[in-house]
Amino acid sequence: MDRERRLAALFDLDGVVLDTEGQYDHFWSEQGKRYHPEIPEFNRKIKGQTIDKILEDHFTGNVELQQQILRELDEFECKMDYPYVLGVEKFIRVLQKHGVRTALVTSSNNKKMSYVMKAHPEFTELFERMITADKITRSKPDPECYLLAARELQMEVDACCVFEDSFSGIEAGCRARMKVMGLATTNPKEKIQEKVDWVIPDFTGCVYDEFVDLMDKKESIIK
Repeated sequence: MDRERRLAALFDLDGVVLDTEGQYDHFWSEQGKRYHPEIPEFNRKIKGQTIDKILEDHFTGNVELQQQILRELDEFECKMDYPYVLGVEKFIRVLQKHGVRTALVTSSNNKKMSYVMKAHPEFTELFERMITADKITRSKPDPECYLLAARELQMEVDACCVFEDSFSGIEAGCRARMKVMGLATTNPKEKIQEKVDWVIPDFTGCVYDEFVDLMDKKESIIK
């Protein structure tokens, strides 16, 4: 095993670094009931997407309604709690201690990130780069965000591991031809295990040696 090879860990935000998906489920479930009752589990359908894509796909042509949803979302995010997923901060610091490059890759925009940074100023230590919705033109499941993170870290895609919880994020990581670690925080293990290289419930049992062993596999199980 080549443990001298430089590696990179690319982390989604909500449901991976922060345990916030339950709060978003409540917000988007209410929006779905009000405006798209014909779409069951609307909150799951839009999970992992940028707000611009959500508005474009489901609220297009109604500028007034789009502005209303943006205002309501901003008020909601301003008051949200931003707790860590169990073990994630410790795990990231262990990776960094071993020379692993780290980046945050999120569908959240800069305004939302200002609220997150107020709660977690240590993010500037945990992540060398932060790729937000304002830096990309195509939302997940397009791989643009993860490919941009690799370029900014000056890393090859086969040296990158994506940590994701949503179907759209997992697809983005796979399409970027990176290893994908699935977090069973949003979807149950059995729903994502065939779409990722490995599944963990949180980071409490995730150790550096297992991460390196996963990265040392010559090929991803994902085709």
